[in-house]
Amino acid sequence: MSGFEFVKKHNEGFVKEAGVVQKTRNSSTWRFILADKRAIFAISVLVILSVASLLAFLTPYDQNALSIQDKLLPPSGSHWFGTDDHGRDYFTRVLYGGRISIAVGVLSMIIAIVVGTLAGTISGYFGGVIDNLMMRFLDIFMSIPSFFLLMILNAYLKPGIGNIIVIIGLLSWMDVARIVRAETLTLKGREFVMYAQSSGAGFMRIILKHIIPNAIPSIVVAASLNVAGAILTESALSFLGLGVQQPNASWGSMLNNAQGYMGDATYLAIFPGLLILLTILSFNILGDVFRKAMAR
Repeated sequence: MSGFEFVKKHNEGFVKEAGVVQKTRNSSTWRFILADKRAIFAISVLVILSVASLLAFLTPYDQNALSIQDKLLPPSGSHWFGTDDHGRDYFTRVLYGGRISIAVGVLSMIIAIVVGTLAGTISGYFGGVIDNLMMRFLDIFMSIPSFFLLMILNAYLKPGIGNIIVIIGLLSWMDVARIVRAETLTLKGREFVMYAQSSGAGFMRIILKHIIPNAIPSIVVAASLNVAGAILTESALSFLGLGVQQPNASWGSMLNNAQGYMGDATYLAIFPGLLILLTILSFNILGDVFRKAMAR
């Protein structure tokens, strides 16, 4: 066996060993997560809310059907969450509102994860001037109060769920980029990445095949925290009247509408507020559990 063949075989062994170690680590991480009661609670809450929101069409009421004679009815057997100031079934409105709130959180998170992951891996992989320029751009971007910028952009653009998703996603990728950059700086010094470089693999192949798959645990933590922040941001926007517009509803817009009835119909604020709390708490718990699982 020639010296070159020996080195090649040795490096291929590093790549295979790294893959086995990563699979074992991922399996151990998931076992740790599923053994945590808090994680089970959070996953259960999110699954129940997501499924209930998707099946909102099964309720016997139309979310936008007005019934003035039934306005502000308290919770009962026929209206589980009561009715709002237009006589609409509040349980149905809450489910459809959850569909929008969760969709905004998840879709804007996907945008933030894609942009942040690409920016972080490119910055960390190339280093040098590219890294310095991207990090300074990121610092400038992070110094701008994103919520106020989001309010300004949303006020000037045509109101719509699509615009809200894109704006939130494009204003929340910076933390993801920092996390992924740190992971990339660590991974690019590993043997399997160095072997891929010496074998002539292109940088995109190395990033997509070796770096991003090994950075997935960190990306998952960032995603869980990001989706919670996105839901909270959408709720705040809708509460201020700059988010989801009537007749559609989100939990934030329902809280906004409930302000005028706090004395007569407190339940109008309790139900959407409680669901926002449970959803954000669940995502934050998952993020904390993922972080602890990775730190073992």
